[in-house]
Amino acid sequence: MTNKQSPTQISIAAIHTLHPQRLMTRLCKHWGHKFAVELAEQHCSIELPLGLCHMRCTDILQVQLHSDAEHISQLQQVVADHLRRMASMEELVIDWQQA
Repeated sequence: MTNKQSPTQISIAAIHTLHPQRLMTRLCKHWGHKFAVELAEQHCSIELPLGLCHMRCTDILQVQLHSDAEHISQLQQVVADHLRRMASMEELVIDWQQA
């Protein structure tokens, strides 16, 4: 049996928001009912079926996604959609870049 895994793709986004920590915490609590979530005060990790999501709070919300080439764009869409939902009235600009 051969193990053929796609190389890991990494996407990053620096999201300007008024409340980066609150946004990160809300998303972790939302997904914590279904997925493995590790939440600390300034960072988190979420294990999604499509890949891994890491977030770090400074004056912005830094998001890093890890997935295979087949799923990275879908993971970007899912995370962006959920972040926008958690942001309520604040409009987020999420521009994914390849790391």
